[in-house]
Amino acid sequence: MKRFWIRKVAGFICLAIVGILVFGSIVMLLWNALMPYIFHLPLITFWQALGLLLLTKILFSGFRGGGPGRPWKDKMKQRWMNMTPEEREKFKQEWGRRCRKPFAGERPSESDRETQRPFSTAPDPGKEERI
Repeated sequence: MKRFWIRKVAGFICLAIVGILVFGSIVMLLWNALMPYIFHLPLITFWQALGLLLLTKILFSGFRGGGPGRPWKDKMKQRWMNMTPEEREKFKQEWGRRCRKPFAGERPSESDRETQRPFSTAPDPGKEERI
C-alpha cells in the first residue's frame, strides 16, 4: 500500500513538472512569435515566460484553491431572492444612481426617451435648423 502512494506522489510531481515545462514553453513561444512584431517588445527567455505565467496566476486568480469560485455571488443571489419587490426596486434605483457616469448629469426621463429618435435622419420638429 505504501508503494502505491509513493508512485502516486511521484507521478503527480512528474506530471506537475511536465505541465510547468509545457505551459512555460507555450507562453514563451507565443510571446516571441507575436509580441515583438505587434508591439515591438523584446524576446523573452523560458524563465521570463515562467515568471510571466506566475504573475498572471497571482493577478487573475490568486492562490486560493478550487478554481474561480465566487462565494459572494451565491450570497448576493440569496439576498436578492429574499427581497420583496419594493426592496428590489429600491436596490436597483440606488445602484443605478451610484453607477452612472460622472459629469453625465441626470438621466433622461421616460417621456424624454420617447421623443428622442437616435437613428432618424429627419430633422427634429422641436428644434430649428441653424445655417
